[in-house]
Amino acid sequence: MDVEVLSRIQFAFTVAFHYIYPPLSIGIGLLMVVFETMYIRTKKKDYEILAKFWTKIFAITFGIGVVTGIVMEFEFGTNWATYSRYVGDIFGSALAAEGIFAFALESSALGVLLFGWNRVKPWVHLVATWAVFLGSMFSAVWIVVANSWQQTPAGYHIVGEGMQARAEIVDFWAMVFNPSSVDRLTHVWLGAFLAGAFLILSVHAYYIIKGHFVGLSIKAFKITLVVAVIASLAQLFTGHNSAEGVAVNQPAKLAALEGHYAKEAPADLYLVGWVDNETQQVTGLKIPGGLSFMLHQDFEAPVIGLDAFAKEDRPSQVNAVFQFYHLMVAIGMFLIALSLFALWQWKRGKLFENKWLLWVFVFTAILPQLANQFGWFAAEMGRQPWVVYGLLRTSDALSKSVQANQVLFSLILFFIVYAVLFLLFIYLMNKAIQKGPSTESDHGEGGINSQIASIISK
Repeated sequence: MDVEVLSRIQFAFTVAFHYIYPPLSIGIGLLMVVFETMYIRTKKKDYEILAKFWTKIFAITFGIGVVTGIVMEFEFGTNWATYSRYVGDIFGSALAAEGIFAFALESSALGVLLFGWNRVKPWVHLVATWAVFLGSMFSAVWIVVANSWQQTPAGYHIVGEGMQARAEIVDFWAMVFNPSSVDRLTHVWLGAFLAGAFLILSVHAYYIIKGHFVGLSIKAFKITLVVAVIASLAQLFTGHNSAEGVAVNQPAKLAALEGHYAKEAPADLYLVGWVDNETQQVTGLKIPGGLSFMLHQDFEAPVIGLDAFAKEDRPSQVNAVFQFYHLMVAIGMFLIALSLFALWQWKRGKLFENKWLLWVFVFTAILPQLANQFGWFAAEMGRQPWVVYGLLRTSDALSKSVQANQVLFSLILFFIVYAVLFLLFIYLMNKAIQKGPSTESDHGEGGINSQIASIISK
């Protein structure tokens, strides 16, 4: 493989691995805030126990996330020097804002969050919890703004010519609120809420099945299920808004996401399918004119297809973009259906009697993570061949001195180190979950059904 392919694989690997942790931090942080706020309001010890327990899990994900995120900044210089010079003014502003407004807030309050229990007043600790959560949210803001600028550049001008050209900011707020940033940010936030919520649902469903911490887990499950229902439904709307924005600002990407080739014709909406890029045919289950209707409320409205663009100006891996996008959508729809079904079972008083449903929740913790990864893959691969859409090609963004064997060697090293970090993460998570919340109140001798019945009847 050549240096471009290896560099793309290396960066994709490091970003994908890092992106396991920030969404979990944001999602768990939201529920930490909810649990601790409820403790402050009600003075019920169960909510304090839940807040302390999930703070431990948050600390693990936050720590691994910080470590894995550092590598990417070095890759900008080692593998993508031309890109770094081109976008340095833009990225420098966004990353500086992250450091000032996000990371500083998050890290300064983290010590109080982790070590301030029983050392500061409860309301002070709650403020620290909110600060850490908001810091993680703000951090996502500036990362998404920087990435969204690559998708839909705005608020800049070009200085220099040829390979020495670079983008400079002329309007900071136009750069921040570029055409795709708000839709993409809300989509990322909600994906993070779902990642955290379904991890919490998974853990507490497991506790309920095994008869451990049942009282705590039922309370945590109910609260978190409400968050999951709201976030999954909201995600549907933000995803639709984002797709409409892509249709306007990146029509070649939308055409790849949906496997639409005809230059200007009504577009079908595929539920599942397989794209043959050579024959430009899609085989699968579709709604005729469905994409046209979603975009224009008209089944016959034309949609710009891939044939409207030169081959060198459109994604080459159309089937991969198509599959990643449709897998993300399928997972999102499944999470909506599962959340609503669980809510219905709760209203019927049968949620915790259905062991099979609880087992489903145990194994769905990975689904929001997969959806987040698939969504990023689709967005980044769909932008190709541009690293900055319409301005800088990926092939031109490489460092001129780096060689393929150097990238391959570093990729192997990263894989080994990241594998060790992932095993450490799994070990620490498993150890914390196996230990559980620091209470013995729910370790009864009776069976699970009798414990649930006793709790529900109170």
